[in-house]
Amino acid sequence: MKLAQIYYQKRLLVVEVVGEDLIPFNFNGDMIELILRDHYPDKIENQSISIHSAIFLPPVLRPSKIIAIGLNYMDHATEGNEEIPETPLVFTKFPNSLTGHKQNVCWDQAITKQVDYEAELAVIIGKMAQKCSVQEANEVIWGYTCANDVSARDLQFGDGQWVRGKSLDTFCPLGPWIVQNADIESPHSLEIQCRVNGQIMQKSNTEKMIFTIPELISFLSNHFTLYPGDIILTGTPEGVGVFRKPPVFLNDGDTMEVEIESIGCLLNTTAVKSLK
Repeated sequence: MKLAQIYYQKRLLVVEVVGEDLIPFNFNGDMIELILRDHYPDKIENQSISIHSAIFLPPVLRPSKIIAIGLNYMDHATEGNEEIPETPLVFTKFPNSLTGHKQNVCWDQAITKQVDYEAELAVIIGKMAQKCSVQEANEVIWGYTCANDVSARDLQFGDGQWVRGKSLDTFCPLGPWIVQNADIESPHSLEIQCRVNGQIMQKSNTEKMIFTIPELISFLSNHFTLYPGDIILTGTPEGVGVFRKPPVFLNDGDTMEVEIESIGCLLNTTAVKSLK
């Protein structure tokens, strides 16, 4: 089942995605409230919304945490001349960075001039998890979606820590929808790709992760509690702009597509405020 969160006719709706139709649930809550329910509410009878008529919101709007994992693909660590981490490298993005499918990624050139893309598989937590074992980890996963860990590299590397450069408004596109855990046969064998203006910049497979998703969930939950709706970004493969020769950074009007097999394609366009 694919589940999305949309804005339609001045209402937030949680919907099931069926082909090009969005079928709303008869439910006034958001996605996290749906996750917390014991069962799905009924659908609204005889109502179908065209996928082209809705404004897509991030599938999760108010997580307690967005947890990101750095250097979780060996080829990405290698391209940055970084040592392979012995334990997961954890950082965070603030929830204000969330934006949805087909929404703009925006920044001010007075703040940053080196904005980069990062295609990532995102995990949505479905149950509270504390000190979860690797064997138990699959039971706390609600589903998966596409993410773009947009990064201001001049801030990220200039600060010496990553939070500011990763957390600007709109710097965490997420979506278009969540595919539930039971519908993904193996999250560790999915083709993942990022295209900028139609050109393939990243092309890899989630089998190349250094730390598997159960390993990440166990590691994280043994350090802090995971709550329903929390988002884990599982790392990006090689091909990011900053490590290309010469470096490639995003410009005004660029289109970014993050496509993950069995999930979908997340599309966003950049909108830059000029210094002039």
